Amino acid sequence: MRLIYQISIYLYYFAVRISSLFNPKAKAWIEGRKNLKWEKFDSHYKKVVWFHCASLGEFDIGIPLIEKWQQENPDDVIVVTFFSPSGMQNYQKRNLPIEHVFYLPLDTPKNAKTFVQTIRPNYVIFVKYEFWAFHLFEAQKYGAKIFSVNTLFRKNQMYFKWYGNFYRQILNSFDHFFVQNKNSIDLLESIQIKNATISGDLRFDRVYENKQKVTSSTLIENWLEGEKVFIIGSSWPVDDKILFELINSERFKQKVIIAPHEINESHIKEIEKLLRVESIRFTDCEDEINRETKVLILNTIGHLTNSFQYGDVAYIGGGFTGKLHNILEPAVFGLPILFGPKHDKFPEAQLFIDKGFAFEVADIRDFKIKFDSVHRDKKDIESKLLQFMKGQIGVSVRILKQIQSN
Repeated sequence: MRLIYQISIYLYYFAVRISSLFNPKAKAWIEGRKNLKWEKFDSHYKKVVWFHCASLGEFDIGIPLIEKWQQENPDDVIVVTFFSPSGMQNYQKRNLPIEHVFYLPLDTPKNAKTFVQTIRPNYVIFVKYEFWAFHLFEAQKYGAKIFSVNTLFRKNQMYFKWYGNFYRQILNSFDHFFVQNKNSIDLLESIQIKNATISGDLRFDRVYENKQKVTSSTLIENWLEGEKVFIIGSSWPVDDKILFELINSERFKQKVIIAPHEINESHIKEIEKLLRVESIRFTDCEDEINRETKVLILNTIGHLTNSFQYGDVAYIGGGFTGKLHNILEPAVFGLPILFGPKHDKFPEAQLFIDKGFAFEVADIRDFKIKFDSVHRDKKDIESKLLQFMKGQIGVSVRILKQIQSN
């Protein structure tokens, strides 16, 4: 299986190389690894803490822990690696002071040995997913303490298959797993791995921190005139078709803010075509929005989180494609949440459903029923949800304390 893993790594590399001829993301992946900035890395014999994040999403998850580490250990050197271009191209937008950020080299024995011996990590922390075998094996040989945070395991993963011995060796490289739920603990114990703790989800810390940073928008406040708005976050076309049937109807009086999953021109035009009520793009707003405008389209990045403060109910997209967006972002503002039925990979979705904070919708008829029901119970849901979210804060502090006690 080790040989198959090595071959698959090379095959992946060649596939990306071919794709780079016509795919910008693949080209960035290849070009980024040509400029090996880590080869000149020098930690000046300080402690080195290496965080690996697959992409920008995992980096966002890890930010609370990175921040806490920097606050408590200001002399330690933080190294962050990314697998995907989305992380390398956008991490600076998070305004986190990290000097050493690199692409993770292709996971071959030679690359891994060179990388680990160059950065000489004392601690290695992999965020959520992507366990790269040879980099982990080399870090273990070097004597680094290795941790996985915000981890989720599922029964269908190769670690838990009869043929997964090599992949179980990867898991045995870790000193400790900080997992999100008991199911992950049970799966690890099924393969005799007991060094795991249910720590919670770092994203609770992240969304709470983001809530403290929201700013008021005179533009939106003047448009709403004290009203609360229905917020649609990260919607896909399948979501739009269901939601817009109600929004276009005469019975729907509420104003709407929609932040599409894709903000390219063709998708924005398709949204405008589906809407039969007056709408405006955020980029077309100047000093004010006409009070009669019913829908504000956020055709920008970075404004959705700030908008949740004006909402009373949120619909979060991706639940019909199996790629549910972050429901914790509206939850931290106390907004009841609606989403589609495909959320098996997101345990927080079922947790919120069980607690009565979120509601799954199957079609337009179901959406109308749930939407009306949520509004009737909104005050009670909001109160309980805010209390619950407050109780989840502190994951990064707990994880850091346990890591440093090892």
